[in-house]
Amino acid sequence: MTAQPLEIDFVSDVACPWCAIGLSSLQQALARVGGDVDARIAMHPFELNPEMASGGENVVEYLSKKYGRTPEQIAETQATIRERGSQVGFRFGERTRVYNTFDAHRLLHWAKSEGKQVALKLALLQAYHGDGKDPSDRTVLIDVARSVGLDAEKARVILESGQFADEVRAEEQEYQAMGIHSVPAIIFNKRYLVSGGQPAEVFEQAIRQIISEKQ
Repeated sequence: MTAQPLEIDFVSDVACPWCAIGLSSLQQALARVGGDVDARIAMHPFELNPEMASGGENVVEYLSKKYGRTPEQIAETQATIRERGSQVGFRFGERTRVYNTFDAHRLLHWAKSEGKQVALKLALLQAYHGDGKDPSDRTVLIDVARSVGLDAEKARVILESGQFADEVRAEEQEYQAMGIHSVPAIIFNKRYLVSGGQPAEVFEQAIRQIISEKQ
């Protein structure tokens, strides 16, 4: 049986814990489907905190202000996130601050042309959510880029020059115009939308249904 081509557009933010869960779940689902599909994943930018100042903000204070949640509610949600992460093989550590991620999205835009976009996204998610590193810090970004085999000097030049800023903003506007206002948003073959950090079973069912409809 010939593998069915499957185009996956993954709209997300490095700052989003549910995006880490969703991407890990999606990869589990693709592993289960195996050779039935030839999947190609493209990452697209979404900023949860576009107005965030340099240095970020305390995560509890920020979430309390943004969503009206109490510290106890935030702690409960974070415990749920850690548990969901462990189920899909993603390790959540302590995140004490929330940061701007625009520079990270610029590097991700470049990484697509280098064939390293998914690897960089996973590494950035782990650096922030697992290791508590600052994804707005250019030294951190360069180190993460290097860790997945990208040219560190090219990464530095991109970050210092402002390259790909217009492209990232255009993509953000494109997906917002399509009605994407929360992430992760996973679009299969430009037609089928799955929202949120769903379990692998949900992604697997969606993929198998798409395959069966094409056959």
